[in-house]
Amino acid sequence: IQKSWRGYYVRKYIHNYYALKKYLEAISVNNEIVRNELQEYVEMKENEEKRKDLEKKEKEKKYQARKMHYLLSTEQIAGIYNSPFRKSPDPMELLLRKSKPLSHRPKEMKSHFCELYDWPTCKKPPTFSTAQPLPPIGRQKPQGPFRDAAEVLQQRYKPLEPTLRVAASINSPLEKARDEMKKEEWRNRIHDNEFLPFSSYHKNEKYDPSIHSSGKYVQETYGVKHFREVQPKKWIVDKVSHCIF
Repeated sequence: IQKSWRGYYVRKYIHNYYALKKYLEAISVNNEIVRNELQEYVEMKENEEKRKDLEKKEKEKKYQARKMHYLLSTEQIAGIYNSPFRKSPDPMELLLRKSKPLSHRPKEMKSHFCELYDWPTCKKPPTFSTAQPLPPIGRQKPQGPFRDAAEVLQQRYKPLEPTLRVAASINSPLEKARDEMKKEEWRNRIHDNEFLPFSSYHKNEKYDPSIHSSGKYVQETYGVKHFREVQPKKWIVDKVSHCIF
C-alpha cells in the first residue's frame, strides 16, 4: 500500500510529466539555436582565416613582384612572364607592371652612446660638458701617508710630454731620402729613346744584327728547320731509310 501511495504522490505532485515534457522541448529548441550560432561562428572563423591567408599570399606575391621587378618586359626584349607564344601576358607580368621596384633600406648606425645618452631613442648626440670641475669639498684630510688632492689632480691632468723616441720619426732622414730616391727611380722611364712608329725617325738608322745571329756561333737548325737530329757520319748506308706502309 505504501509503495502504491508513494508512486501516486510522486507522479501527482513532485514529477509532473507534462511539465518535464515542456522543459525537454525547450531544451531541445535552445540546443538547436546554440548549434546554429556555433555553426555560424565556425563558418565566420573559417572565412576570416581564408581571407587572412589570401591577404598574406597577395602580400607575399606583391613583395616578390617588387623584388623581381628586374624581370619586367621591355620594348626590345620580352620577359620570362611575357612569352610570345601566349595570347595574353601572364598575371605576374601585369603585377610587375603595377608594382614598384624594391629599394634598399639605409642601414641604421648604432652608437654605443645609446646606452648612456637619450635612451632609447638616441636621437641627440652626446654632449660633453666643457665647464671647469667643481672644487673639492673641504673635508678633513684622511689620516695616513696620502698626498694632497690638488697635487694628485695636477699629476693626473698634466699635458702629455712625449720623449724624443716617441716624438721623432721611426725612419731617419737618410732612410727617408733613400726611399724617395727608390720611388723616383721606379717612377721614371728606363730609357729616354722616344718611340716614334709613325715618323721617319728610324729610316736612316742602320740595322744592328744581334750577336747571337751574326757571330761565329750561330743558332742551330734543330727545332727551327727540322726536328730530327741528322748525323751522316754514323750512317751505315748512304740512303736514308723510309717507313713504307
